[in-house]
Amino acid sequence: MNGAPSVPPRRSVAPLELFFDLVFVFAIGRLAEHLHGELSWRGAAETAVMLVAVLSLWALTSFDATFLDVERPRTRWLVLVVMGLGLFMNAQIPHAFAGRPWAFALPLVAILLLVDLTAALAAPTPVLRHHYRRVSAWAAFSVPFWLIGAAAEPGPRVVWWAVAAAVDMAGVWLAHPLPRDRLSSRNLAFDAEHMVERIRLFIIIQLGETVLTIGAAISDAPVEAATVAAGLGVFVALVCLCSSYFQGGEDILARHVADTADKLLPVRRAVSGQYPTLAGLVALAVGAELAIGHPLGPGGITLGLLLFGGPILYVITQAWWYFTSTGQAWGARLLACLAFAVAGVAAVRIPPLASVLILDVLLVALVVPLRRVHRRVLTTMTAGTRAGP
Repeated sequence: MNGAPSVPPRRSVAPLELFFDLVFVFAIGRLAEHLHGELSWRGAAETAVMLVAVLSLWALTSFDATFLDVERPRTRWLVLVVMGLGLFMNAQIPHAFAGRPWAFALPLVAILLLVDLTAALAAPTPVLRHHYRRVSAWAAFSVPFWLIGAAAEPGPRVVWWAVAAAVDMAGVWLAHPLPRDRLSSRNLAFDAEHMVERIRLFIIIQLGETVLTIGAAISDAPVEAATVAAGLGVFVALVCLCSSYFQGGEDILARHVADTADKLLPVRRAVSGQYPTLAGLVALAVGAELAIGHPLGPGGITLGLLLFGGPILYVITQAWWYFTSTGQAWGARLLACLAFAVAGVAAVRIPPLASVLILDVLLVALVVPLRRVHRRVLTTMTAGTRAGP
């Protein structure tokens, strides 16, 4: 025996996991609603804090469902309870910094403690049980900040909750290390292909929920030529953002995970990338609402930040992942982000409809060559695999 970890059986994404994802993607519309109602730096900070909270809970529970096997009755009950608590928590997003902070914080804290302690007791191997004791230690540090923030006035609440959210996000990014005690994922049996599919489907659902938010803005706007053009333009932008990943990019992720010795590391990076990805979609949704509502009105700094800052977050996250994981397919994305930044400056002085059309041109110019880039990267990776020992 060579001491290599046993390979867990490959299983498909369960319907319950997709059902679970819907509850948490529901938060996109609520986050966009909160930001649209408070278009200020403070509103952006509040939205960011709640976005991090939502995604941290999604990440922790998704990893648990993979490690603990969602087909086991105990794990299914855990996911169902988290879904119920998460649905109530996400419904409170527009009110969390108004009159219902406890309605948001208490379900969040309950999920953190429930998920971490359950995994610490029920994980199938000593290595995983020890890892989840580290996760519980991180939760024990963040939970008091969530509770203190809920008890505070709205002004300081964002500070307390920002600290708590930063702790939770850092734990997800770093795999919850403690001094001289961290996870060695290279020797950990993990169904990485399953989590790759989870991430793929989660991105699709995020894009779908963004479509619903933008569709609501189109429904509320008058049926005029400029409004229709703005709505169609935003739809084209979403299609392009979808294509930037789903025209071979997901195959690169799957191939890289299959070929690497440490299968958990690229998956962790992909999960960490969901934070700026979701933030980008929320920003784009709110910017689209502004453009659709007043397509021929004046531009502005807020419109430029949202309409072009959202795609920057979305695309630069992809560039970061490709750079750190494969070293390829990141240059065109970085150049596109620079072009978005220049267009965002111009958006201050041009009508929103013109900004939407410029965004479309830049995104089309990005996604058209990406198919060829992705195909070349896959060919290189496949050749390298065949040439290996």
